[in-house]
Amino acid sequence: MAWFKRKEKGIHTATEDKKDIPRGLWYKTPSGKIIDTEELKRNLYVSPEDGYHVRIGSKEYFELFFDDNVFTELDANLTSLDPLKFEDTKKYPDRLKAAQEKTKLKDAVRTAVGKSLGKDLVIAAMDFTFIGGSMGSVVGEKIARAINYSIEHKIPFLMISKSGGARMMEASLSLMQLVKTSAKLAQLADAQIPYISLCTDPTTGGTTASYAMLGDINIAEPNALIGFAGPRVVKDTTGKDLPEGFQRSEFLLEHGFLDAIYERKNLKKQVNLYIDLIQNLPVRD
Repeated sequence: MAWFKRKEKGIHTATEDKKDIPRGLWYKTPSGKIIDTEELKRNLYVSPEDGYHVRIGSKEYFELFFDDNVFTELDANLTSLDPLKFEDTKKYPDRLKAAQEKTKLKDAVRTAVGKSLGKDLVIAAMDFTFIGGSMGSVVGEKIARAINYSIEHKIPFLMISKSGGARMMEASLSLMQLVKTSAKLAQLADAQIPYISLCTDPTTGGTTASYAMLGDINIAEPNALIGFAGPRVVKDTTGKDLPEGFQRSEFLLEHGFLDAIYERKNLKKQVNLYIDLIQNLPVRD
């Protein structure tokens, strides 16, 4: 059948006229499953094929937890300075500016207050897209201020961690945030206000060594990487092969470092259930 064959040879189609599939229409999970991105979004960025939880940021978590996505952002314009005059492949202020322009974020955490299942909740949610979710002075300060807001208004606090660890460009100033946030959480506990910690992929370094593991209830999403040093560093240091699933949330749950693992679709209900139980209040539907 002739219409299956090109009759004329040497025909070239200009690059600008070629009909390529636009990027971003499909997402491929690590297991090789392919899903339409619109369907992925409708499914809270969880692959229905294999349950893989795609990394999301503060915007998506606020949409998930706050009723009708209505909230008031706290300390929205707080930004880092450069007291150490740090420079590696580029100057720290230039790196901050580039990250801000790329992500449209001020830093690696956003804090907000709003209604969740009808009751007030303060949330601090980290963004891995901003310099690897690294914890610098602004991250520590915004979390501390959010905890202060919880204490002042007697509102439960939810921390959503997603971080590569301390921000090396701020050196010891970054490490001080471990102490500051931990001290603030002690004040929150003294005020008998619930604190739920949600670990997402990845939660590593100083974040894990401080607020991520200090919740009244510590929960995680499925298959999230959670640990202090990464698996490769641990293996190189110990010289031993690591157990299967090492530092994944299921491994940590089995060994007592987490209280529970929940799929993203169940997080809002479960977090608020814990808050009601801790406060000895009627359970909300």
